[in-house]
Amino acid sequence: MPEASEVPEAPEAPEAPEAAEVPVSAAVPVLPEAPEAAPSASRRRGRTTALIAAAAVLGVVAGTCTGFLIQAGREPTELPSLSQPVLAQAKGEGPEPLSAARDRRVRTDGDLRKLLLKRPSGARDAAYAPGHDGWVGLAEYAEGFKNPAGAFSGAISDEFRRSAATTWRVGSTYNVQIQLVQYRQEESLAASDSAADLQYWAEKETGTRSWAVPGTGDGMAYVHTTPATKPGYQPVYSAEAHAWRGDLVMQLWVFDTKPIPKEKIMDLAARQMGRL
Repeated sequence: MPEASEVPEAPEAPEAPEAAEVPVSAAVPVLPEAPEAAPSASRRRGRTTALIAAAAVLGVVAGTCTGFLIQAGREPTELPSLSQPVLAQAKGEGPEPLSAARDRRVRTDGDLRKLLLKRPSGARDAAYAPGHDGWVGLAEYAEGFKNPAGAFSGAISDEFRRSAATTWRVGSTYNVQIQLVQYRQEESLAASDSAADLQYWAEKETGTRSWAVPGTGDGMAYVHTTPATKPGYQPVYSAEAHAWRGDLVMQLWVFDTKPIPKEKIMDLAARQMGRL
């Protein structure tokens, strides 16, 4: 038995058998030498294409030169005159500016308070009159909303310009408040958007009936048949109307302790919009 340190050698590969000798026979045929390759047809085609391309380039160059020579021999074409005929200036005075009755901007750029409805005879001051001397500032205007901070920033974004208001009271419970709000409208049509927002919220009131105000386009009047109640106070019914014209928005409210007829709010809205 071999010792552990001794490693058996790998067996040698068997030798390849020697090739058998093949006797050379004189009868083995000898192949003839291959003939020289004939010129390829593709080489001939390449030369023909190059000749055709060169001829085409020479033709284009020759045609261009001929065109320049023909153009150079022609008489130059005269350019039209840059001057225009003199227009005769009209004589006499220009047209007179439009009157306030025909130019709405003349009216709305003036004192807004003059466009508000006049209080009827026998009416008294309301318990609360917004603003000072008929003018309502931006801060006080925003206070009339449930979210004053949002209304304030929104009015600035809408390019609030100014606002005027009037109020009156008939008897002890019937109150009217009318407010005109004007926008600059340099970036957007804020007046129509504001009126649409007011109309949207008016429709949300419980027990509301609505009608279009004639002559206002999309002006609307609303009567709320469900009164607002508060412990210790009489129920208060309300009606409102909202419309716009140009850069002005009309906001109108009526309050009473008894239901407000449709004719009352419609008459006030139509007459106020007629003044715009």
